[in-house]
Amino acid sequence: MPAQADFIEQAAPFRAELIAHCYRMLGSVHDAEDLVQETYVRAWRGYEGFEERAALRTWLYRIATTACLRALQNQARRVLPAGIGDASVDPETPLEGGGSHDWLEPIPDALTFRNPESAAAARQSIRLAVMTALQELPARQRAVLILRDVVQFSAAEVAELLETTPAAVNSSLQRARARLAEVAPREEDLSEPDDAERRELIDRYCAAFENADMAALTELLQADVKLQMPPVPVWFRGRDVVLRFLIARALAKAGDIVMIPTAANGQPAVAEYRRSADDVKRAHSIHVLTKGGTGIAAITVFLDPSLFTSFGLAASV
Repeated sequence: MPAQADFIEQAAPFRAELIAHCYRMLGSVHDAEDLVQETYVRAWRGYEGFEERAALRTWLYRIATTACLRALQNQARRVLPAGIGDASVDPETPLEGGGSHDWLEPIPDALTFRNPESAAAARQSIRLAVMTALQELPARQRAVLILRDVVQFSAAEVAELLETTPAAVNSSLQRARARLAEVAPREEDLSEPDDAERRELIDRYCAAFENADMAALTELLQADVKLQMPPVPVWFRGRDVVLRFLIARALAKAGDIVMIPTAANGQPAVAEYRRSADDVKRAHSIHVLTKGGTGIAAITVFLDPSLFTSFGLAASV
């Protein structure tokens, strides 16, 4: 039908930012993709009755935010291992246990940023450390903060979208900003590498892992580097402990691991393929790197091969 055909043409450019929005709300790339698909289906079905009383972008955000809030009603906040316990200093510690948690997932930049010039605020708000902090906020506060400070809607627009008042929006925004200031990382603790630095960092990291080169890894890591490996609840802090863990339990002989550069959460990232028992290198994990002032400040290894589909990566190489 003509109306639905027009909708597809008009709504398509908003897909990437809607996926980013739902990801900020939910902390899951899989859930974000599902809810954006649901948003487009609902909007497509209702498009003939859409009288353009609001911009199409605002209408789509209303549908998506409502879907996210509904999904969050019965969902615990998503976490990373550092959010549930103290760091281990024993590389030989058992990696099991820790109970059941909903884990934060990474999201590929290719899904969320349509071009390299995407707004700096939008990129910053999707970094892993910021995403972890966002999950600390109640769902509606999270929505208000994201819609006002990232999406840049006015208080009146957010009030209409959430069916409340501008005064309530401003009050919620104030509380959300105050809470985020308590738990979010300080800007001086984060370092955003430029394109050349990013390529060099990833190239050196990939080579060190593929060749099990401990000297090269030692040069890359900050003294207080943090290693997390969701869904493993145990995590480690400190270069010596992290290196001992990698030597004992993670690295393989040269040729058994292939690392493919990618990007996630506005940060350098790598997809790891590891040789399996049938001699095939299969999807193993996504590493997201956080650059600090003197090297890699954090390595978050997501041990979930199902993520490779979202990254557009093959199941084996």
